[in-house]
Amino acid sequence: MKLLYDNKEIELKECKSFFSRLKGFMFEKGINKAILFNKCNSVHTFFMKEKIDVIMCDKDNVVLFYYNNLGKKKVIWPKKKVTKVFETPSGYFDIEIGKKMTIK
Repeated sequence: MKLLYDNKEIELKECKSFFSRLKGFMFEKGINKAILFNKCNSVHTFFMKEKIDVIMCDKDNVVLFYYNNLGKKKVIWPKKKVTKVFETPSGYFDIEIGKKMTIK
C-alpha cells in the first residue's frame, strides 16, 4: 500500500495485530515508511528513537489534527471524530487540516 498526499507518496503498512499496534515505530531508527492505525483516536511516543509526524483523520481520510515533529514521551489523548491515525517520518508531508489523505 501507499499513502498519497499532495503529489507525494510513501510506503504504507497497516498495523492490524495487537503486537504491531502496540509497537508501531517504537525502537526504530531510520524511519522511511508510514504506518496506519485503523479504529484509533490516540497515540503515544514512548520508546521512540526518532521524531515523527502524526496525522489524525476521520473515516473519509480527511485530516482533522496534525502533529508535526512529535518527540518522544508525548501523548495525544483521544480526539472526537478521529478513526484513523497515520504516522510518518518527521517532515515528510506538508499537511493542511481539512485536506484528504489517499490510500492506494
